Amino acid sequence: MNGVVRPPTGKSVILDLLSTTPRQAMPVRALVAAGALFQIPENNVRVALARLLAAGLVTRDERGCYRLGGGSAVGAQVASWRSVESRVRPWKGAWLGVHTGGLSRTDRRALARRHRALRFAGFRTLVPGLEVRPDNLVDGIDGMRSRLAALGLEPPAPVFLIDDFDAATDARARGLWDAAALATTYRELRTAVERSEARLPTLPPERAMVESFLLGGRAIHAIALDPLLPEPIVRVADRAELVAAMRRYDRAGRRAWAAFMAGFGLPHLSAGVAHHTHTPTDGLAAAGGLA
Repeated sequence: MNGVVRPPTGKSVILDLLSTTPRQAMPVRALVAAGALFQIPENNVRVALARLLAAGLVTRDERGCYRLGGGSAVGAQVASWRSVESRVRPWKGAWLGVHTGGLSRTDRRALARRHRALRFAGFRTLVPGLEVRPDNLVDGIDGMRSRLAALGLEPPAPVFLIDDFDAATDARARGLWDAAALATTYRELRTAVERSEARLPTLPPERAMVESFLLGGRAIHAIALDPLLPEPIVRVADRAELVAAMRRYDRAGRRAWAAFMAGFGLPHLSAGVAHHTHTPTDGLAAAGGLA
């Protein structure tokens, strides 16, 4: 697991914090104060707000307070990190395939959207023009078609079921993911959040807020970007244990941020590292996190 945690930007702090109070707008002064915890200058926060407002990612009410704008398929998936295990079912050995051979290779924006959509949905390239993933998600092939379209895959791309790979191809497909690296991430992140959960009550308030924000966001991003592979490709229990640990840490993060949120008249029970539902695209292709 890469131990380097990128510092948050004004954009990510704003979107993360607004996601914790979806029913109540947040004043600019709260966002500026939160940015200061991460050494983000007030002007950077205000510039980021203006850009997010122009992009429709946030909205402003008549009092000059901000809330999240319209949702997206990516945002919905990130927001549902607590229930990822409910999206999988036992695997019977079939695969989902996407044929991309007939799609444009020159439209860079379409290529980027396609790559992000396929990686976010857990697909990997088996041979040029053919992306695959195990057929172990409860929504099945119809749900995957809808999901890929919402994520940005071009409509002409056929999405289909594959249930008769030969033994060699099946073995090659199972090896497309680095299962050992996934297992290491599950275990190391679980250990990190468990240790931090025990440490947070002993830290000065601002340090507890920063640590819970950064580590909680890192864990949530890993869960959101997980390909949700089945047994025997990965040990599913490792992933489930990370999600369970992160649910507990989420509550600890809410407690760490409660006083800050209450100081601005915001509902502290939803404060902390609860959602991190922002949907920027950088980082998706590398499966390393949502920036």
